[in-house]
Amino acid sequence: MKLRVDRDALADAVAWTAKSLPVRPSVPVLAGALLTVEDGRLTISGFDYEVSSQVTLDVSADSSGSALVSGKLLAEIVKALPAKPVDLAAEGSHVELTCGSARFTLPTMPVEDYPALPDMPSSAGTVDAAAFAAAVAQTAVAAGRDDTLPTMTGVQLEFNGSGLALMATDRYRMAIRDLDWRPENGDINVTTLIPAKALSDTAKALGSRGGEVTIALPDSESGGVGMVGFAADGRRTTSRVLDGQLPPLRSLIPSSFSSELRVNTAEIGAVARRVSLVAERNSQLRLSFDDDGLVVEAGGAEDAKASEGLDCQYTGEATKVAFNPQYLLDGLSAVSAPVAVFSFAGSGKPVTLTGDKMSEDDEGDYSGYRHLLQPLRYDG
Repeated sequence: MKLRVDRDALADAVAWTAKSLPVRPSVPVLAGALLTVEDGRLTISGFDYEVSSQVTLDVSADSSGSALVSGKLLAEIVKALPAKPVDLAAEGSHVELTCGSARFTLPTMPVEDYPALPDMPSSAGTVDAAAFAAAVAQTAVAAGRDDTLPTMTGVQLEFNGSGLALMATDRYRMAIRDLDWRPENGDINVTTLIPAKALSDTAKALGSRGGEVTIALPDSESGGVGMVGFAADGRRTTSRVLDGQLPPLRSLIPSSFSSELRVNTAEIGAVARRVSLVAERNSQLRLSFDDDGLVVEAGGAEDAKASEGLDCQYTGEATKVAFNPQYLLDGLSAVSAPVAVFSFAGSGKPVTLTGDKMSEDDEGDYSGYRHLLQPLRYDG
């Protein structure tokens, strides 16, 4: 194997693959990036038995072949190289990397011990890359972190002929995002649960490249959806799916509300961050509001305290509510709209957080996203 490749293209490709490599692999070869040259194209692959990634780029190759080297080390080296063409050559049990006057020698691992990457499932449709990345970010924030409840650590994707829905919950908050997509089969009706971290990393990386993302799903008639795939711009990744499904989350959304709070998203976010500086772990951020405005408080009689007021629009009776500070900040960040709208269905019931325009001149579309927060018992 011998080739020459543009440094920036190689750095981008290696970084894409290295992101999915395990920090503590079960076997040493899983920490490797597999470099394969064939027909003037370099393919860089990574796989840890759960997530696979692969990127292909054009190179000037003198000979074909494969080599397996440490993916993280290769990524760090290529990132630090000067802006000159990179020459790679496999020589026995080493790979020689040359860029200008810089020269590195990397030991290789046995290619024959590297597991075969899973095949890409059949294409099910396409979705705008940037919109998909934004939707995943909005929902993944509500996914659980407790591995003893694996179902809660995923983002559920529901595909049908009219749209794509993403949803996640950790039992204390919930996020749902409806999204347009272009299915290849209008009769599709598939639900799959994907680990939130794997989906987030993939969507963020593909979304930054623009264009469209192809979503691949196995034929549900051939045994269910055991693996999903995403591809865009010469890159492809597959991920295992989690067993089970989330509860019917849409049924938890209240059908009517008794009061509504509208407030500038950036302003309440800034106030919440300042006030929560005095909030100790597992304490609460308290909101009280009426026709005169909104007051955000934290802390208690024996501890440091903070409070700050800000303008708002409120319809309903004077109300007090308390939230986990970080959950509230996460929800405000996920709304991604100029105005945050809190809708209340009654004392102790989940609060629905959505986004809206600041004025009629705003051409943004903030519909399709709902974030539910379970309030805490108010300790004012």
